[in-house]
Amino acid sequence: MIVEIGHFALILAACVALVQGVLPLAGTLNDNQRWQALAKPAATLQFLLIAFSFAVLAHGALTDDFSIKYIAGHSNSLLPTQYKFASVWGGHEGSLLLWMLMLSGWTVSVAIFSRTLPLAMVARVIGILGLVSTGFLMFILITSSPFERLLPAPADGKDLNPLLQDPGLVIHPPMLYMGYVGFSVAFAFSVAALLSGRLDAAWARWSRPWTVVAWVFMTAGIALGSWWAYYELGWGGFWFWDPVENASFMPWLIAAALLHSAIVVEKREALKSWTVLLAILAFGFSLLGTFIVRSGVLTSVHAFANDPERGVFILIILGVFTGGALTLYAARAGALEAKGIFGAVSRESGLVLNNILLAVSAFVVFVGTIWPLVAELTFGRTLSVGPPFFDAAFTPFMVALALALPLGSMLSWKRGTLGKVWSRLWPFAILALALGCLAYAMQSGRSALGPIGAALGAWTVMGALVDLWQRAGRGDIIGRLGRLTRLPGADWGKAAAHIGLGITVFGVAGITAWQQEDIRVANLNERFDVGSYSFEIEDVSQIEGPNYLTTMGEVSVTQGVRDITTLYPEKRFYPVAQMPTTEAAILNGVLRDLYVVIGDAQSGGGYTMRVYIKPFANWIWGVFPRTELLRRASSSLALTAISARRTA
Repeated sequence: MIVEIGHFALILAACVALVQGVLPLAGTLNDNQRWQALAKPAATLQFLLIAFSFAVLAHGALTDDFSIKYIAGHSNSLLPTQYKFASVWGGHEGSLLLWMLMLSGWTVSVAIFSRTLPLAMVARVIGILGLVSTGFLMFILITSSPFERLLPAPADGKDLNPLLQDPGLVIHPPMLYMGYVGFSVAFAFSVAALLSGRLDAAWARWSRPWTVVAWVFMTAGIALGSWWAYYELGWGGFWFWDPVENASFMPWLIAAALLHSAIVVEKREALKSWTVLLAILAFGFSLLGTFIVRSGVLTSVHAFANDPERGVFILIILGVFTGGALTLYAARAGALEAKGIFGAVSRESGLVLNNILLAVSAFVVFVGTIWPLVAELTFGRTLSVGPPFFDAAFTPFMVALALALPLGSMLSWKRGTLGKVWSRLWPFAILALALGCLAYAMQSGRSALGPIGAALGAWTVMGALVDLWQRAGRGDIIGRLGRLTRLPGADWGKAAAHIGLGITVFGVAGITAWQQEDIRVANLNERFDVGSYSFEIEDVSQIEGPNYLTTMGEVSVTQGVRDITTLYPEKRFYPVAQMPTTEAAILNGVLRDLYVVIGDAQSGGGYTMRVYIKPFANWIWGVFPRTELLRRASSSLALTAISARRTA
């Protein structure tokens, strides 16, 4: 009965969303403040109803209610509890419900934190979000209900995809969805401003914090997904230019451009037209990502579903909201006239260059992602666009962005002097170049990618630090340090973002140019060398986990006469899903990762082994996560079994 109540709550939520979308907007047209005032309570009620539905589905997963078709297809009685809960969004229907929970949560947040905004503006924003919610709730109810019954109920479920049985599933999708859905708020503010005709600094000031928060969540989600792929898939990569990876990357690039252009609107009331367009495109690319993930038109390891009917529904949502917003944008072109005037060399011009580079980069990724579909529909040819294209087409724009970033961020508003900025930066440019030359001198017989990445990363980081130091004013060091602590959060946020970009550039270049790889058949107690390290399989254990069987290797690592660590790579097999997975063992370090993968036993004896030494791998994510500790925590039963056997 509780399942049916959860489904009914979702139907009520759709009705409330429709009221939330229609009446407040209608109230702004006839100046009916009572209708406008309905926006906030309607948003709250919708959130509570969707939260209840989500809780019902989560309860079904945790209690092994396999009469729910979705739970039967994505869970199992032997599944660990944390993965039972995460299975709620481990498939198409449940992930859409999580999407709606986040969308309603963002809407409630707007209602709570926009008390100082004019009632009409809040009504418009919440009303537009209500219409978006209505579209997605209808999508769920018509094509993707997570509450469909399966009678008679099976004795057990089909299990969660083994690749998803990882702590990454608990964190990565919610983070990413918070970013995806958060861009709907920037979209709603832009459409609301177009409806009201009020496109000024106040509008930019209202909408920019929401874009910042969404972009931060999106950044964290992409970074976590990259890290998850790095340690879980066993191939040692962190980005494959997969269509679904690209689907998250495109709105991230557009949103990054949006953040910078919104600053110009707020400070100088220029680039209004461009900023509104970017807000619409950020949301449009988010919907495009949803289409790619759930329609099956493009092949991806991340795809949730392969259903043309669902793809058509998403295209309708994309066409209605993005197309409608662009139509309104065209109709309001007269109200988008820029007031601010700035010189060719100025902070505004630097931000325009930043926007051009980011937007063109997003377009390059879009073309590479969608071209296989276009080629198949137009020419009847099956094509694959892989990393070589993206690396060659995308990288130059990022190099240009890294070069321009320190200069553009230090220019004055309205009219700047490039020579003045360069006088502050040239010593650090020489230092960055010297670091690149040092990297080139230390490497032998390798590409220039590593030295170039080292120079660009150092240039970007030092430029951000110099900019921050300049903002502390003049005077003695103690006084400037004190003023640093009192700088606005926006200054620190900008510095953190630019420093993060520089570190990531260096990490990507380092791991790509300098990694070492060794693939071989290794016998027990046979030592082999990779770089300056020696590896030896001391033992291999066959262990039964909670819902899998695992072959766990015990690999000792030494460097000269010094013992480094013991790593425990695994080859797992999940009987219910009839699927193997690879669990890499990784020793993280600031300067390098040791990455070990064990494969199948060979008929002639020994095991297939892949060993990587990955310099500066964790610099990509800006943290130094203890991946091996995380993996050990997920394999505690197996490690306990090994320890017990040794004791015996």
